[in-house]
Amino acid sequence: MDNSQLIYLVFGIIVLVALVFDLGLLSKKNKAITTQTALIQTAFWVAIALGFFTFLWMEEGRKPALEYLSAYLMEWSLSIDNIFVFIIIFSAFKVREKFYGRVLLIGILMAIFLRIIFITVGVTLVNQFHWLLYGFGLFLLFTGYKMFTSNEDETFVPQESKIYRLLKKFLPLVAHDGNGKYIVRENGKPAYTTLFVVVVLLGAIDLVFALDSIPAVMGISQDKLIIYSSNTFAVLGLRSLFFLLRGAVSKFDYLQQGIAIVLIFIGVKMLAEHWINHWLSKDIQVLISLSVIVLCISGSILYSISHQKKGTPKDKPI
Repeated sequence: MDNSQLIYLVFGIIVLVALVFDLGLLSKKNKAITTQTALIQTAFWVAIALGFFTFLWMEEGRKPALEYLSAYLMEWSLSIDNIFVFIIIFSAFKVREKFYGRVLLIGILMAIFLRIIFITVGVTLVNQFHWLLYGFGLFLLFTGYKMFTSNEDETFVPQESKIYRLLKKFLPLVAHDGNGKYIVRENGKPAYTTLFVVVVLLGAIDLVFALDSIPAVMGISQDKLIIYSSNTFAVLGLRSLFFLLRGAVSKFDYLQQGIAIVLIFIGVKMLAEHWINHWLSKDIQVLISLSVIVLCISGSILYSISHQKKGTPKDKPI
């Protein structure tokens, strides 16, 4: 077994053991998760991610480890944006709080499966057609500019989304949660509950977010292991982050601008890769990327806390 295979094996074992521990000890079926429990779970997943960072440094050296850390922080910050949409989806379908945990878990596992497919295809295409990175760079510049100049987020209405319309067109849906079930029988035929719809929407919406985040991570590293691991650990921690931040997430008014600056920076880096490689070593590039990500994300969060926009409504429980 070579070193690369060993790292993949360790990564797989860590994910499986962490999931068993999270589900078996930190989570209870159909039970509301408190802020204290969410804090413990968030700390748990962050510790797991940082533990893998340490392992990667020991096995592969500083550069891959710092690339992984940069990618993880990029995905972690973008996942906060996901929470806004998740809150809207739960509210729109009136999901009861005791079902949040399991619905989020299934939606997130579905999202990870879809991301693995997306990453595998993306990395394969880039290896075959390196010029696609320049297309990703232009896409990130465009996305970052739109995100930075947007004054108000467009209101997302789940029932008007294309995914929901497709589900409604091809599947018999019922307007209740089936008391925690995803499929029920009505009039002798199977029907799909609102919980089923929410799970599908969570996975699909996360994949939409991945259209921004994965090209951004590929601007940091094209190593599949780094992209897989950073995405997996960030998304797995999203469930606990949801419960931890759902009451305060609306206060991060300027996080969007911080993320936009990071996307623009990575987009420029991808477009100017040829010249940057002549001026700076890969180690220096990784350190600069990590510094920009940490500065922009932490700075935008701190600025949001100290300069909350006027007229921002008080947080309401969902």
